[in-house]
Order: sequence, then C-alpha cells, then structure tokens
Amino acid sequence: MTGSTTGTARRTVALSGSASGIGRAVRERLERGGQRAIGVDLRDADVLADLGTPAGRAAATDGVLQACGRSLDAVVACAGLGPEHEDGAAIVSVNYFGAVAFLEGLRGVLGAGRAPAAVAVSSNSATLSPGADGPLAAACLAGDEAEARRLAVDGTGAYAASKLALARFVRRAATAAAWAGAGIRLNAVAPGATLTPLLQRGLDHPRLGAAIRGFPIPLGGFGEPDRIASAIAFLLGPDAGFCCGSVLFVDGGSDALLRPDAL
Repeated sequence: MTGSTTGTARRTVALSGSASGIGRAVRERLERGGQRAIGVDLRDADVLADLGTPAGRAAATDGVLQACGRSLDAVVACAGLGPEHEDGAAIVSVNYFGAVAFLEGLRGVLGAGRAPAAVAVSSNSATLSPGADGPLAAACLAGDEAEARRLAVDGTGAYAASKLALARFVRRAATAAAWAGAGIRLNAVAPGATLTPLLQRGLDHPRLGAAIRGFPIPLGGFGEPDRIASAIAFLLGPDAGFCCGSVLFVDGGSDALLRPDAL
C-alpha cells in the first residue's frame, strides 16, 4: 500500500482555514511538531483563495500544488462559515462544496505521500440540530450546488446540513478505491462549541447567543482550539493508522449526552 512510513519524517500538510480559530491552532501544532503546513485562507496564508467559488477552489488547489512541488502528505479541510452568517448559500458553498473540492482536488497527489491522510472538520451540529437530515444535505451529497444554495434559506439550517453532508461524504468516500484503495486515510472530526472568532460571532448574535450559552456540555465550558487541533493531529498521525471513515466527536460530551444510544 502506498505511503508507508515510521511517522517520524517531516511531512507536508495542506490546511484550509489556516488564518484563525481551529485552523490556526492546527497549523501551530503541526509546525511545533516539525511538520510543514501550507495554509489556505482569505488572508494571512500561503495561498489566498475563496473556497466558496469554483474559481477560488481551483486557485486553492493550484496554489497548494505549486507550493508543495506536488509532494504532499496530508490535507485538512478546516475552512468554514458559522451559523451566524446571514448568507445560507455561502455557508453551503464553503462548508461542503469548498471542503470537498479541496479534499478531492489534492487527493491525486496525496497518493504518493508518506502515510497519506486527510481530515475534514464537521461539527456536532450535524447530529444535534433538528432538520439537518433533509433535502439540503441530500442536495449537497448529490453534488447539486445550485439546488443546495437555493434550499439554504437560513444560516443555522445551512450550517448543520452542510456539516452533516460533509461527515457523510467522509463516511462514503473513505473506503473507496480512490481513498483507502490508494492508501489514503480519510476521517473527520466533529467539534462542539469551541472558543474561536467564529463562536464569538455566534455568542454576539442577538438570536443565537443565548442558545449557544445554554447548550449542555457535560465537561463544562467551551472547547479550546488546540484541543480540536490535537484530535486532528492524531487522525493525521501514525497512532490513527487503522482509522478509516471515522467521525471523532470532540465536544465535551454533548453528543453522548443527547444521543446516548446512537452508534
């Protein structure tokens, strides 16, 4: 199988959403560990691109390939818009279609990487938001961006549905010949409320703020970005070498509390 390694060699990782929040924490953790991170974001990144548009997705892929010299070991699709964003269509374009395009656009070069792995950042909103599993998520998974954008009438619903679709994409694609068959491990994390600029905008929102503060978190308080980054680093690394198509909840116990029998 392609890409065997001891896990100690310096690896090159492409990372979307690298300028802030969880993405920034991932970059810092990778670089502290001696890895090379190629960041993609709207600002303060190695590659400047907007994953909400087809042209931006192409620019992101081309920019990473140029920066890495077509030698890439891992990909993290972290860029996303939160539920407080007023444009639901933009949310699904970035959170689902942008993330999938980033993963798929770099999959080919990953196949030649060292212990190649990819991680998508979903959310526990995917399972805990009523109505997430509906026509919008289905349109995303069908690859119909125009229909998904039409159905994305509000930020909260668009966020949950896009993150559910992303987790299902990971589950469905991970075992395929193009991923597992090529030696590339594809997994996802599902964070809960994490202290990032995105969460702060939600807390400041006149409608969403109270709901976010009142959401049950058994371990108490909001998560720290580096805790999510550590889970992502685990899934990228050798200790997760037998993980394929997993969705790792890193949410302080919220999903377990509210869905104790869901497996």
